[in-house]
Amino acid sequence: MSETENRPSNFIRQIINADLDSGKHTGVHTRFPPEPNGYLHIGHAKSICLNFGIAQDYQGQCNLRFDDTNPEKEDIDYVNSIQEDVKWLGFEWSGDVRYSSNYFDQLYGYAVELIEKGLAYVDFLNGEQMREYRGTLTAPGKNSPYRDTSVEENLALFEKMKNGEFKEGECSLRAKIDMTSSFMCMRDPVIYRVKFVHHHQTGDKWCIYPMYDFTHCISDALENITHSLCTLEFQDNRRLYDWVIDNISIATQPRQYEFSRLNLEYTVMSKRKLNDLVEEKLVNGWDDPRMPTIAGFRRRGYTPASIREFCQRIGVTKMDNTVEMGVLEACIREDLNENAPRAMAVLDPVRVVIENFKEDSVETLTVKNHPNDESMGTRAVPFTREVLIEAEDFREEANKKYKRLVLGKEVRLRGAYVIKAERVEKDADGNITTIYCSYDPDTLGKNPADGRKVKGVIHWVSASESLDAEVRLYDRLFTVPNPASEEDFHSVLNPESLTVIKGAKVEPYLATSEAEKAFQFERQGYFCLDSKDGSADNLVFNRTVGLRDTWAKISG
Repeated sequence: MSETENRPSNFIRQIINADLDSGKHTGVHTRFPPEPNGYLHIGHAKSICLNFGIAQDYQGQCNLRFDDTNPEKEDIDYVNSIQEDVKWLGFEWSGDVRYSSNYFDQLYGYAVELIEKGLAYVDFLNGEQMREYRGTLTAPGKNSPYRDTSVEENLALFEKMKNGEFKEGECSLRAKIDMTSSFMCMRDPVIYRVKFVHHHQTGDKWCIYPMYDFTHCISDALENITHSLCTLEFQDNRRLYDWVIDNISIATQPRQYEFSRLNLEYTVMSKRKLNDLVEEKLVNGWDDPRMPTIAGFRRRGYTPASIREFCQRIGVTKMDNTVEMGVLEACIREDLNENAPRAMAVLDPVRVVIENFKEDSVETLTVKNHPNDESMGTRAVPFTREVLIEAEDFREEANKKYKRLVLGKEVRLRGAYVIKAERVEKDADGNITTIYCSYDPDTLGKNPADGRKVKGVIHWVSASESLDAEVRLYDRLFTVPNPASEEDFHSVLNPESLTVIKGAKVEPYLATSEAEKAFQFERQGYFCLDSKDGSADNLVFNRTVGLRDTWAKISG
């Protein structure tokens, strides 16, 4: 069975199959058309996986085309980051990167054609007047007083617009369709406006820029796109898409199909709101690991495979729904549980002195990098008389359910010996500063000879040989599942979305960490070296995800 046959079907694949079977199309050509006005988020990942994935499965093509018709809000940094995101997710576009601005000359020509056909006119209503004339969802609009300007005069006015002879907002070019249409997008929509803005691709060549709805369908046709896939908010706009294509002299007749966008719990997907978070410095940039951007997930340690798997699991439908964060986190846990090497890190250290171990001696232990995958090899872990364990892994007294170190009882140090807590030392405030232990030298890699059962295993690091590290515990950015529905989404920001631990200690092996490559810190979760602030000389680790879903317990 082919990979294509293995993939779950959906209504878009059914349409494509029918088009290929009927001979309507002999191949599949899709496109991913982001606007370069911000970083891509997890919702865009769904669209990337759909468009590029379909092209792969049907041995077709997928274009990467930037919808760069609004240069005021665009930036070359966004262009570059989007290309990186697509590649990182594991996809390659067909041919060169494309831009809507590549077609500005043709678009202008098609606008002139509409004017010549009496299907477009230059309108001098301002924004407020235009809204008034447009009507409402329950009341029809009324014609602009400029709607019946002659073709010759409209051609001259549009030429003046192109030549910069009108101010911004003074006039626009509108399609002449139907001001009484039940679809607002068909009430003589604006298709060109005046903008004296430098463009990152065309420089200062143009001072008029086409609107998205006019540009998108023509760009699809010029690129011979067979299936133009977009999210449900463009469903009504399909009528305008078809109207433009039907009324210009262009050979290709692409079709638009809509699917539901991705809504993910505890996040916002609005670029405007994400931009607010960045501009107001409520997060540390677009690639902050708390952000739902692809760059943020990448910096946090998510893998391309986990995001592709997530997009496949949630499927493609026409029904709007909100996906639980736990579904995404399950994908990365499953991936990293299988593929992440293990290491030991102590986030809240307390000193343990093994009194019967030789002072100043360093024993090198060999520890597996993965309990179930021998191909990951082993690593050397230094064992010394003084080690550090988590403060929460010791109690002076505990019941039988507590499987860690208890005064007078034994526990195994991961990959090392069985130790027994003999006594403790405390400071003036009663806080434990040192735990004095003994160890059984005959328990390395085996149970005690006399049959004693040691149930607990805890992680540790050598006090003298361990390395300093900063650990950043990232959590959900918002405290409620649907922050976008709040009157002020700022009010539900999670004050504990980032906890920084400065005094963590990690085993020396972690000095070889590569940025964004995750490890499982034993019993702590999955972590990766931060790509911006981390290095071999300055270990900064980001928590990718915990070992289990603690939020499910809270919400339950």
